[in-house]
Amino acid sequence: MSDCTRPLAGQIVLVTGGSGGIGAAIVEQLAAEGARPLIHYSRDVHGAQRLLDRIDGQGWIVQGDLSEDTGPEQLWQAALELAGGRIHGLVNNAGIRTEVPLEAPAAQWRAAWRREFQVNFFAAADLCREAVAHFRANGGGRIINMASRAAQRGYAADALPYGSSKAALINLTKSLARSVAGEGVVAVAIAPGWVRTDMAEQFVAQHGEAAAVADIPTGRMASPCEIAELVAFTLRPSQASLNGATLDVNGGSYIR
Repeated sequence: MSDCTRPLAGQIVLVTGGSGGIGAAIVEQLAAEGARPLIHYSRDVHGAQRLLDRIDGQGWIVQGDLSEDTGPEQLWQAALELAGGRIHGLVNNAGIRTEVPLEAPAAQWRAAWRREFQVNFFAAADLCREAVAHFRANGGGRIINMASRAAQRGYAADALPYGSSKAALINLTKSLARSVAGEGVVAVAIAPGWVRTDMAEQFVAQHGEAAAVADIPTGRMASPCEIAELVAFTLRPSQASLNGATLDVNGGSYIR
């Protein structure tokens, strides 16, 4: 009989970008619901260790550089070894946002696009590939890709790579959902609007709170905990019919 208070009991979930912001909130929510998270970090080992301590050591920390071509594969193999050979869920949460104006020099423009697509999309695609192969061989699993409102409605001219890379991530999710669901692999995208993270605080410091929430009917940013609760819900084994969905969390600022 399943435990309604710990619906993810026994699940092992890799969370990329797991040491801070939305990722840290996801890790804590997963642990609260019974999962054992694999907390990915790039450089902040101390932050990752503190987070592991907050969940009473019920998981692991694992380093990986997703900006490198071989980084995703190396991360997956390291995570799999730590987990004892079985991972049940992948949350592609890691992401970067680069501001590069249309008028930037061509070399700077291309470098920004390539780096952002590498971290936001190519690394996620590589991890999805590893996960699908593993899930096929081990009775299924879940993939949650963290997209963005920017992928749905477009983005500002000075951050085109971000919205474009997140749009590609949504299409990847839909394609996986249509291709491998019959083999027990469920894929879901989550598309937040403004979430109160360090990135949002930097925007508020520069432009003011009013500018950040001007087009949000609820008049507030989402909290990382709101996103984390939704991620945990989508990872529940009972939610197979969410396969292929893109879940908008934007306060009504973009409605399809």
